[in-house]
Amino acid sequence: MSDLAKTDDLFFNHAGLDRARIETVLGDALNGSDDGELFLEYRQSESLSFDDGRLKAAAFDTAQGFGLRAVSGETAAYAHASELSEAAVKRAAETVKSVRSGRSASWADAPHGTNRSLYADDNPLTLMPFADKVKLLGEIDAYARGKDSRVRQVSAALLGSWQAVQIMRADGQRVADIRPLVRVNVSIVVGEGDRQESGSYGMGGRMNYASFVTPDRWQAAVDEALRQALVNLSSVAAPAGEMPVVLGPGWPGVLLHEAIGHGLEGDFNRRKTSAFAGLMGQRIAAQGVTVIDDGTLPDRRGSLTVDDEGTPSQRTVLIDDGILVGYMQDRQNASLMGMKPTGNGRRQSYAHHPMPRMTNTYMLSGRQTRDELIKSVKSGLYAVNFGGGQVDITSGKFVFSASEAYLIEDGKIGPAVKGATLIGNGPDVLTKIRMVGNDMALDDGIGTCGKDGQGVPVGVGQPSMLIEGLTVGGTGK
Repeated sequence: MSDLAKTDDLFFNHAGLDRARIETVLGDALNGSDDGELFLEYRQSESLSFDDGRLKAAAFDTAQGFGLRAVSGETAAYAHASELSEAAVKRAAETVKSVRSGRSASWADAPHGTNRSLYADDNPLTLMPFADKVKLLGEIDAYARGKDSRVRQVSAALLGSWQAVQIMRADGQRVADIRPLVRVNVSIVVGEGDRQESGSYGMGGRMNYASFVTPDRWQAAVDEALRQALVNLSSVAAPAGEMPVVLGPGWPGVLLHEAIGHGLEGDFNRRKTSAFAGLMGQRIAAQGVTVIDDGTLPDRRGSLTVDDEGTPSQRTVLIDDGILVGYMQDRQNASLMGMKPTGNGRRQSYAHHPMPRMTNTYMLSGRQTRDELIKSVKSGLYAVNFGGGQVDITSGKFVFSASEAYLIEDGKIGPAVKGATLIGNGPDVLTKIRMVGNDMALDDGIGTCGKDGQGVPVGVGQPSMLIEGLTVGGTGK
């Protein structure tokens, strides 16, 4: 059964909506508007957390609802409800009629259909019994505590969701998508004497738990979390000052995501609030820097068969060998900028309006090995993993904390350091990239991006790279 047929069963058979009548209401609501859609959603989600040797919390939630949007130029009206009924849709329709332009509607190009499916539509929440999930978390806890006598605390969690959506347009087009999503997290605290340090590891994607709960996978996750914790336990104070920084592959791409990716989203550039506004076709990065946003990667956390406006996701080149060549667009901003939508119109749920958002954003590999990057630095920092960070979209300024980092001394990796923060400016950093490694890797499926109060799952990635100079904030000298 196709995703469209399955969502028809959910929304028009199970929920009791009459499709023909809803289409009539939708057509009337959007008559005279430039664009818009009815977004129907059904979602199941769960979370289980194991802490201090016992199941600490378990939650299961089911939510459903719709969001109705009408767009006229730069203005949009949005109404939503958790009640799936014709009466509720009619009430929403009266609200969104407020943006009617009074002119003949100029509809955005309808997205081309596709039979491509990037992930299975099985519900991961029902494929693994609850008792097995609790047992797994207990095994993770016992394994971690048995690995090293310095382990003082272990936290493990399973999180999963199953989302079914259908997007209906006034021209009669209907698009559906069924999206599984799971994540496994492990966090470990180790200690010696009065000192305690932590390490963590997570993995996930748009698939079921079976891909992550085999002993080799979850034991490797525990081993990695423990390794990070023990590295931090022997770390010294991070130095402070401006210095060359080598970023590791994979998850450090979160810096690229925050400091650069948001600035390449269409809405910020249309409003000219991005540091990259007006620079299309110009060099904004060093040669060898190519950045992609790709929502078409199978089973990846940030991937979407179609976005939340019904546009098929795609591979969008943002920076090509240092030249700005593309933005990530939803339908409204693409139309206002005279561009095409790129399948980046995303929303957290039916209760949120869509906007341009990243999917899986990464930098392509270069030619050098990681060893060559390290050897080229006489004195600097090697940042392997990141914690939290902040960025100002308008200026591009950012601050990121490194959760695992090492000194580089005479071209060799030295002692681990604690408390290193990287401070810089996204557009400036792009021009300071001096070497790009040949080891591009994607993160392990843990990213969640926040924008305007909405969170959506994303992926990041990059190869190792050498940045000529970043300000490092630390506690050492």
